[in-house]
Amino acid sequence: MNTRRHFTASLLLASLSISGAAFALDVPKERAILTISGKIAEKNAGDKARFDMKMIEALPQHSFTTRTPWFDKPVKFTGPLLADVLAAVKASGSTISAVAINDYKISIPVDDTTKYKLVVARLLDDKAIPVREKGPLFVVYNFDSAAELRTSTYYERSIWQLKALEVQ
Repeated sequence: MNTRRHFTASLLLASLSISGAAFALDVPKERAILTISGKIAEKNAGDKARFDMKMIEALPQHSFTTRTPWFDKPVKFTGPLLADVLAAVKASGSTISAVAINDYKISIPVDDTTKYKLVVARLLDDKAIPVREKGPLFVVYNFDSAAELRTSTYYERSIWQLKALEVQ
């Protein structure tokens, strides 16, 4: 790993621990909806970390309203920052491979998690997101926060029906 990437990942984890985002990673009590693998130090299921919805809800929640290519009006997304999810498992990589229920896969640079404050949305307009409507988890950028985000690169990185993250 090059020094800059290692420094960025270390800085990310240090800042998240200071903000109080780190917590003990319990075993899911309900059906797991998100599995994280790869370069992680906190695990609760063999060499992986699994989260149920209550564990996702226990992380600090953030909301923003933004226009997207998938909805005909601006919508409000609520959930933990992807950076907080990574901090919970003590991730140390530079790239995240995100996988959807239908096995769609996209790479997201770890740097995006702090630069753009991506949310792992669990609510859409304050309601749980059904699987039929892109849920239950949707990694999304606040496209209205910067013109550079309104491009196919960032639209493609916004992955709905998220089921797994592999930190590389």
